[in-house]
Amino acid sequence: MNKLLLAAVLALAPAAALAQAAPAPVAPAAAPAAAPLPDADPALWVVRDADTTIYLFGTFHLLDGRPWFNDEVRAAFDASNELVLEAVVPQDVASLAPMVMRYAVSDGRTLSSRLSAEQNAALARLVAAMGAQPAAFDVYDPWFVSTTLALLAAQRLGIQTSNGPETILSAAARARAMPIGELEGFERQFRMLDSLPEAVQIAQLTEAIEQNDELDEKLAPMLAAWSTGDVERLAALIDEGSGESPALHRILFTERNAAWASWIQERLARPGTLFVAVGAGHLAGNDSVQAALRARGLDARRVPHVEGN
Repeated sequence: MNKLLLAAVLALAPAAALAQAAPAPVAPAAAPAAAPLPDADPALWVVRDADTTIYLFGTFHLLDGRPWFNDEVRAAFDASNELVLEAVVPQDVASLAPMVMRYAVSDGRTLSSRLSAEQNAALARLVAAMGAQPAAFDVYDPWFVSTTLALLAAQRLGIQTSNGPETILSAAARARAMPIGELEGFERQFRMLDSLPEAVQIAQLTEAIEQNDELDEKLAPMLAAWSTGDVERLAALIDEGSGESPALHRILFTERNAAWASWIQERLARPGTLFVAVGAGHLAGNDSVQAALRARGLDARRVPHVEGN
């Protein structure tokens, strides 16, 4: 599975809600491992002016049970008076179903008609192994199916939305009546994915089918880099996939990072303390949000890790 696709699904947008909202059947998630997991120390940045503080936190949307909401991350969240996400996941995820139907259901062409006989056979075997009927996916666009396959494979490894930072941060914000804003919203994200050229969608689906059993070995280094705050390593892993599809990287990362940097620049004009949580891949690499901020004369500084803060 292409690491760019994997990053987009697991570390960038809260696309995990797609699988929960879709009418297609899905396989149950694996039970989490009983052994205790190591404490994670993901990276955190801050942008400030005289009366505004904006924290930038990189998320890994589907996660196992490792602790991370502590130390400087928790201190920054507790000091904030507004949470901002890429898209606010509704408490009733089923409410996204009409949006999924609008953007993920094909225009009359079946998925099987877009794939070769060999691809259809491979997809049928993979879907059957997940406990679903291949026909359940035939009405959907390729981007939706590849995303769902990646999500289901992650769930089998015990990587789930319930442990994801967006889920945990949203619950913590609601518990203290903290406003939750969004940079894009689900409809804009769905529209972006649906607008990908069909050739790109088919290529990503083909890789998702052929390399589905390799998810663990590709996911583990990305999760380790996120957990240790190794931004350079995370950027390198994402770049391995970006080289195969520079156009997709531009759509998923470069353009959105520039737009978010502009949003941050404008938001600095109003006072307040914000905790902005976006996929970790957006805060890594030469075209990161921080790089886009530097181009605008703004300095995003790494918040030092302080154990037990």
